[in-house]
Amino acid sequence: MRVLGIDPGLTRCGLGVVEGQPGRPLSAIAVDVVRTAAGTEPAERLLAVHESICAWLEAYEPDAVAVERVFTQANVSTVMGTAQASGVALLAAARHGVPVSLYTPSEVKAAVTGHGRADKQQVTAMVTRLLRLDTSPKPADAADALALGVCHVWRGGARNRLAAAVAAADSRRNP
Repeated sequence: MRVLGIDPGLTRCGLGVVEGQPGRPLSAIAVDVVRTAAGTEPAERLLAVHESICAWLEAYEPDAVAVERVFTQANVSTVMGTAQASGVALLAAARHGVPVSLYTPSEVKAAVTGHGRADKQQVTAMVTRLLRLDTSPKPADAADALALGVCHVWRGGARNRLAAAVAAADSRRNP
């Protein structure tokens, strides 16, 4: 399974492609951060994020996209930019016909480190170790994007199998 992990943000949007399957070693295929200048109009910034995500979808042909779910923060303007970038990511994946899963930061941290309250250094260290990288991905947005990919490979498959089983049971009950 190949997963494009997206850590949405308007100033920095992390992109990471992870390949593998549960129970086997995972590989990092690519990682980068899309950066947009704060002084640029929001529409132009979102367009730059969208174009980058679309280019990655076309170049790496992922089986799935994993996006960090937006959560409440004290800074409303930060939440708005993150939510807008998240919407762009969802739209790009949908237009390319790639299924999307959303994960909270706690879900990602728990999947990668075993603890939902791990700090960014712990997540980066585990991503580096799990993907057998020579150097730690920087900035944290890059590591977070790879962590989202790892989380989906490990948890997304189980989530998809459960959804398929529920759908099959429903169709048997309601033919």
